[in-house]
Amino acid sequence: MTIPAIRTTQDARAMAAALKRSVGPTARRHPAHALSREVALRAVRSLYHELALYPKPGLVSFVDNGSHTDMDAATFMRSLFSLRHYFARICRAGYDGVPFAELKRLGIAAEKRMMAATQGINTHRGAIFALGLLCAAMGRVRALRMTLTPAALRTALLLHWGEELAAHTHASGVSHGQLAAARHAASGAREEGALGLPSVFEVGLPALQGALARGAPMLHARVDAIFALMAHISDTNIYHRGGAEGAGTVRNAARDFLRRGGTANRQWQEHALDCHRRFIAQRLSPGGAADLLAACCLAHSLTALPPP
Repeated sequence: MTIPAIRTTQDARAMAAALKRSVGPTARRHPAHALSREVALRAVRSLYHELALYPKPGLVSFVDNGSHTDMDAATFMRSLFSLRHYFARICRAGYDGVPFAELKRLGIAAEKRMMAATQGINTHRGAIFALGLLCAAMGRVRALRMTLTPAALRTALLLHWGEELAAHTHASGVSHGQLAAARHAASGAREEGALGLPSVFEVGLPALQGALARGAPMLHARVDAIFALMAHISDTNIYHRGGAEGAGTVRNAARDFLRRGGTANRQWQEHALDCHRRFIAQRLSPGGAADLLAACCLAHSLTALPPP
């Protein structure tokens, strides 16, 4: 069978042009102006690549809406486009070494813009947190003139904001995902942040880069990465929708896909589509894994940036 092709070049160019037009004079005077603009573009592209990926069990793509009746690809496009300024601003904030309270303020403002763009639908809350931290860490790495590697991004994140991120894990304010986490002892975006995004740097990114190292195309690498994440994380989106039984279904399906060789198996598309149909039937949507996949795509993209 053939998976429909997704063309991203025209959309990426439109995003880049809009980002360039919208940068104000104050931002242009910032020492990390050029860096923040490039990082923001790569962040938006990473969200786009996650949206465009198919098959992606239970999740919204340009092919179908997965397990969702309240959102579609157009909703996600409005959402990701609304975040383009945020990623540039938080990169510059990271470069300046601001306290976590300022990063949090930027993230809350970005959530408000996202909700306005989607008419109240939560499309990217987890991505705002995870990708925002990566953008801030990238700014810090450049400010400190560290050698740019995945380890450097994580080190900058933990050294500068680790204690505050740990405190943020226990902060007030309860979402559906956090209620599910408390009920089922699952971890969420806050826990990921407090530990320096371990699922990105220890699970998803190695899976993506491992697939590329064996010569797989990027589409295959992203599929392997999201299945690796689904097999590993305790996704609060799944617990909210399907409880412990649903979480077990997702984890076991992902592990079975990987045991069969992932995308190295010639029948990988059929296996992935079978998971997709099963998740839709049970209304399961691993949104946490999708957010972390976008973070993996961004981390991989950032480490390919040329030196200043």
